[in-house]
Amino acid sequence: MKKVTLLVLSLCVFSCSKTDEINGYQATPLEVVIPENFPQIQYNLDNNPVTQEGFELGKLLFYEGKLSSNDAISCAFCHEQAFAFTHHGHTLSHGVNGGVGFRNAQPIQNMAYQMEFMWDGAASHLDFQPIIPITSELEMGEILSNVINKLKNDAGYQYQFGRAFENGEINSENMLKALSQFMNMMVSSNSKYDKYVRGEDNVQLSNIELDGLANFETNCASCHATDLFTDHTYRNNGLSVNPMLDDKGRYNLFENPDDLYKFRVPSLRNIEVTYPYMHDGRFSTLEAVLEFYNSGGTDNGNVDPSLLRENGTYGITLSNYEKESIIAFLNTLTDHEFLQDDRFSEF
Repeated sequence: MKKVTLLVLSLCVFSCSKTDEINGYQATPLEVVIPENFPQIQYNLDNNPVTQEGFELGKLLFYEGKLSSNDAISCAFCHEQAFAFTHHGHTLSHGVNGGVGFRNAQPIQNMAYQMEFMWDGAASHLDFQPIIPITSELEMGEILSNVINKLKNDAGYQYQFGRAFENGEINSENMLKALSQFMNMMVSSNSKYDKYVRGEDNVQLSNIELDGLANFETNCASCHATDLFTDHTYRNNGLSVNPMLDDKGRYNLFENPDDLYKFRVPSLRNIEVTYPYMHDGRFSTLEAVLEFYNSGGTDNGNVDPSLLRENGTYGITLSNYEKESIIAFLNTLTDHEFLQDDRFSEF
């Protein structure tokens, strides 16, 4: 009986290995980095472990125009690496047929450490997030079935899906999982600040940067918390309503009055290069952002209580030097290694 069992197992192993050889399937594990100053990963890697083959497929798809209706707008169109994968210089995202979205493109970095995505949290899982821009009429304007058909008719993708997934199928699940594998590897954790807090390479902050860190911790860290520089909450920071957009933020999802004009607290990593700022890109400089908080926000009846000052106005009182020092500190969050990492570039 044992010999029969061993024979069957041997045949199965031989059969599977031959099938994998024919399909090209491989599973070369890649490590998703967990920097020592970061919190734990939120993405369940057991359900979608990152492999070299899956990562390479995800990278191809990220730069693939076929994900859009005109075969020209890729994910990378609004997410440029040199600017922490944001849409450099554009207040609002652009898309097919000259379409203009109604929000500023957010950076793509440290996605594995997040549980919700988009400015309003419309995506509750990284695997589902790409569906929103792909199917948006103002962005990529396509439907998933069309995308899959285009990929199925491409011999290169037939090969790549065969390498990346054991079933070799070109379907929505595998496409989205490949994109997640690519994004999960996009860890930005090697800024000057990171090396300072981890005690690497004898990196030190200057006096003004240290003052900025102290001022940041006093005035900003309650929202921009941990070394991800976000607490992942949604807050109304007192911005005046843009009459051209009338964007009600998270309220649009659940129509909960408590969510009116609330937007996701963004990470401040690589903030030096991710301008313009805010959900609608209304501020082009960090100086303008800090002056907005210093001058006081608009009382729309739902401003975050943490911004209420003793004089009854909203905002954060900052001296000129405090503003200067905070910006000097924020510039230490620029991760040039990440912005120039060939693993994430198209060519």
